[in-house]
Amino acid sequence: MDRKKILVVVGVAALLALIASAGAYKFLSERGRVAEKARLQTVGIVVAVVDIPLGATINTNQVAVSAWPKENYPKDAIADPKTVIGRTALRDFVRGEPVIEGKLVPMNKPAGLLSLRVPQGMRAFSVKVNEVVGVGGFIVPDAMVDVVVTTAISSSRQQDQISKIVLENVRVLAAGQVVEQQKDNKPVTVNTVTLAVTPDDAEKLALASNDGKIQLILRNYADSDNVVTGGIDKGRLLSSYRRAPIALAAATGDEAKPRRAVKKKAPAPAAAAPKTSYSVEVIKGNKRSEENFE
Repeated sequence: MDRKKILVVVGVAALLALIASAGAYKFLSERGRVAEKARLQTVGIVVAVVDIPLGATINTNQVAVSAWPKENYPKDAIADPKTVIGRTALRDFVRGEPVIEGKLVPMNKPAGLLSLRVPQGMRAFSVKVNEVVGVGGFIVPDAMVDVVVTTAISSSRQQDQISKIVLENVRVLAAGQVVEQQKDNKPVTVNTVTLAVTPDDAEKLALASNDGKIQLILRNYADSDNVVTGGIDKGRLLSSYRRAPIALAAATGDEAKPRRAVKKKAPAPAAAAPKTSYSVEVIKGNKRSEENFE
């Protein structure tokens, strides 16, 4: 009897093991098919494995091949990492971002770092500055500034100067020969500052820098509003400090004639008011008398 029980238990255990094995095989087979299907729906492309800054020369430690869904295949994606080794980054790459041809400097075409920073449709214009014009050295790459010009109203009126903001919200591309913002953010005194301007603004800046004196005004990164001003000349500058208009007397000679002081006569004393008198008749028995009062 015990032997039969043992055989039943062994048989049940074997059956359960067989069922478990069949289930595991089916699960693994299904998983393999899913993985193979997913593999067939992806393609290998070159991606950045670290952050790659603009202007950097890409090396083997910065890129690798990674699976990418075919339905989201980037335009101009690169499959062979050898194609990007030694190329210059035209834009910043973040970790995991596909390395595409449009973000690389064309092959066999050298390019300076500053030219890579010039936005599309813009121009790089350098102006002379000193410690005052350059806001004490606090104008650094990627800062935003306004440009003020002080110039004569006309060639025949050189003594009449006017100051006016001619450009607003202009991006600084480089301070001296520094094209990237330093990590310590320390002020640096430089001789030139390079600005990113449109072709029209480049003409304005060229005239302003050659015809008058320019000064840069540092502005907040978050402040992008343009303010229209009327400019200011010496007359308007000093008018706010005048208490009252000053009238100048006309002079016939070199000096104006002194004015003669005129003494005013004292007013005549007022006439005394006339005295008023009253007369009262007093009757005492058969006697009458008259009393006068003033």
